Amino acid sequence: MTQTALTPKMPTLCPTQSELRHALRGRGTIGFVPTMGNLHDGHIQLMRTARQRADCVVASVFVNRLQFAPHEDFDRYPRTLARDCELMATAGVDFVFCPTETELYPEPQTCVVDPGPLGSLHEGEFRVGFFRGVATVVSKLFHIVGPDFAVFGKKDYQQLQVIRHMVRQLALPVEIVAGETARAEDGLALSSRNGYLSTSERAEAPRLYQTLQSLAAQLRTGSRDPGTLEQESLATLIAHGWRPDYVRVRRQHDLQPPSETCQDLVILAAAHLGSTRLIDNLEVRRDLRERLA
Repeated sequence: MTQTALTPKMPTLCPTQSELRHALRGRGTIGFVPTMGNLHDGHIQLMRTARQRADCVVASVFVNRLQFAPHEDFDRYPRTLARDCELMATAGVDFVFCPTETELYPEPQTCVVDPGPLGSLHEGEFRVGFFRGVATVVSKLFHIVGPDFAVFGKKDYQQLQVIRHMVRQLALPVEIVAGETARAEDGLALSSRNGYLSTSERAEAPRLYQTLQSLAAQLRTGSRDPGTLEQESLATLIAHGWRPDYVRVRRQHDLQPPSETCQDLVILAAAHLGSTRLIDNLEVRRDLRERLA
C-alpha cells in the first residue's frame, strides 16, 4: 500500500455560509463540533465522537471576539488553521467552516442571546458577558450549519449547561452530546491555554485536578460539609502559589448549591497559575446511605 493511500483525506474548507450550505445539501445526518481552533486531543476526541454517529461531520474554526473581554487574550489566541486541518483529517471531519469576522458578523452584532441567570454564575462572575458571547455565536452557527447534533466537551462544564439550556428554551432542533474531558497522563485537563504555561508552571498545573479529586473523595461519603471542603481546597491551592477564583460544589443540572440530599454533584474550579487561568471540574455522585441511616 502506498503512503498516499495511508494519508487521511483533508477536510474541505468552507469560508462562507453559502459555500457550506451548498456543500451540506443531501449529506444525511450532520454532526457538528464548534471550536476556536488551536486544536488538541480533546477537540479531536469530540470530532471522533461525532464521526461515530454522523453521515457528515462539520467542525467550525472561529475565534469569537464576542466572548472575550477587552483585557483577555483575543489578539494573541493562536490561529493555526493549517495544522488544525491536518488533525481534523485524522478524525474524519468532512467540512470546516472557517469564516472571517466579516463573514460571520457583517454588521455589529446587536441582536444577542442572553443565557439568563445561569450565565451570570461562576465563570459568568469573573468573565462578564462571556456566556452571552458564547450563546450568541453558537446559536448563529447552529442556524448556519443546521446540525442534527452537536458535541461539546464536559471540560467546559458550565458552557455545556448554558448551551443545553439555550437549546431547550429556544426549542432548537439540535441534540447536545457531551464528550468526556480529555486529560494528559498527569491529569491536567487538555486546553489550548496550557501552551501559555512555563515549564515549572506545567509541572505544578496537575495540582488543580488532584485537589478536585481529594475533595470528591470526601464528598462521596456525604460525611462533611461541602462549604468546609471548598475552603480547604482553596487554601491548598493558595499554599502552592495559585490565585483561585473559586472552588465550588454544585448540583450538576443547574449549577446551584446542593441540598443535603442531592446526590449528583459537580465540583467547579478556576484558578490562575502565573499569568494563565485554568478551569476544571469533576462530577461526583454522593453516597448518602450512611447519612440517611
